[in-house]
Amino acid sequence: MENLSNSYMDNVRLFNETLGVERSCDVVSRDYIIGGKRARLWVIDGYGKDETLERMGAFWLSIQAADMENLTEMQAFADRFITFSETNVSFDVDDIVTSVLLGKSLLLMEGLSGGALMDCKDYPSRSVGEPMDGKVLRGSHDGFVEAVVPNMALLRRRIRDPHLTMEGHKVGTRSHTDAVLCYLDDKVDQKLLAQIRSKLENIDVKSLSMSQESVAETIRPKQWYNPFPKVRYTERPDSAAASIMEGNIVLMVDNSPSVMILPTTFFDFTQEANEFYFPPLIGTYLRLLRIIVFLISLFITPAWYLMVSEPGRLPEWLDFLSSPEPASLGLLSQLLVVEFLIDVLKLASLNTPDSLSNSFSMLGALILGDFAVQAGWLGPEVLVYMAFVSVAGFAQPSYEMGYAFKLLRVVLLLVTAAFDVWGFALGTLGILVLLATTKPMVGTGYLYPLIPFNGKALRRLLIREPISRDNT
Repeated sequence: MENLSNSYMDNVRLFNETLGVERSCDVVSRDYIIGGKRARLWVIDGYGKDETLERMGAFWLSIQAADMENLTEMQAFADRFITFSETNVSFDVDDIVTSVLLGKSLLLMEGLSGGALMDCKDYPSRSVGEPMDGKVLRGSHDGFVEAVVPNMALLRRRIRDPHLTMEGHKVGTRSHTDAVLCYLDDKVDQKLLAQIRSKLENIDVKSLSMSQESVAETIRPKQWYNPFPKVRYTERPDSAAASIMEGNIVLMVDNSPSVMILPTTFFDFTQEANEFYFPPLIGTYLRLLRIIVFLISLFITPAWYLMVSEPGRLPEWLDFLSSPEPASLGLLSQLLVVEFLIDVLKLASLNTPDSLSNSFSMLGALILGDFAVQAGWLGPEVLVYMAFVSVAGFAQPSYEMGYAFKLLRVVLLLVTAAFDVWGFALGTLGILVLLATTKPMVGTGYLYPLIPFNGKALRRLLIREPISRDNT
């Protein structure tokens, strides 16, 4: 740890070189004469508020030499002449450099020990509009943005409780990315909080290029073969606030509009914000419908393939399912091809400009659907089942859980094609074993409140209960 020198010019040269005043065009520095003493200001262009800095500069230039008598500490100058609410004095060179790169303005003065760090930054940020995912028919239409400060304000606006704690951390040895733990200190599980805090402090990476996903990959258990998500994300402040009120921990990472809700279990993915903006009966119906449809989407294509792979396996009243129209490709190949084509369409739609998105959707439906059937490549039944699977995937609010079910569905289909009924049974058992052995990032277990069993908590996850004192 290097401290500031007693020589003003040595300190100026040090920060000019370290911050790259001549090397980087966005590092701005300015010399002043304040009360007869030389001073220099450093700020990152695009972070500092020009109007505020200009007003403060004009005030500093009006300071007379008599006002500076007997001042030898920067803290004394800050107490008298710096009006920024968030101002601190530091002597540590590394701390000062990191603070400037985070957006603070640095002021050094001749004859005064220490550097004043003024938090007058104004991050470039978009408005708090409704996120693309998690839309609701009723309720608030604001969403988190890529800066943690306005995100914390969105939570403070909903939870006006002094127990709401925003615990800041710096992650990344080179990026020094801001990460904030949000929780109620009188309701949070202190053991879980200590685990998460320890995991954050022990992250040993140079930078978090993918924001919250980089954090998740560095602290979650190493189970590369397990597709189930270990973290629940949300861009909705109301959902995050409700989770905090229930005793959960929200982890914010700078440069990401998604926040992480911890701890996370499998059954947490059954809930969605829309259910809480409807009466309890309708919310329960929507929740159960989503769970049933999503489970059907996992088994529908392997089960249908099992039923039609051999004649006479179905009862008479289901004979219409056992005779798919003949096509050039085998039934298994058709299902796999359409599975992969759906993902190709999703990837292509992400890179399609908005002005062409409608045309792209029409071309995709006509060429890959109607033409493929007329040409005899695919059977219409295959497209019907895969269309249901695709729609059911969007009924699940978590993209990560949707892709986990997709991978498991493909594996179950392949095992069923290889070993028939035994393959379907063993594949289903394997999915249950994989789910039961999934290690949560923190918490009692991935299948809680089923394992260990907690009937009251499980009922609350499956049935939308009316709002009560402890139920948010």
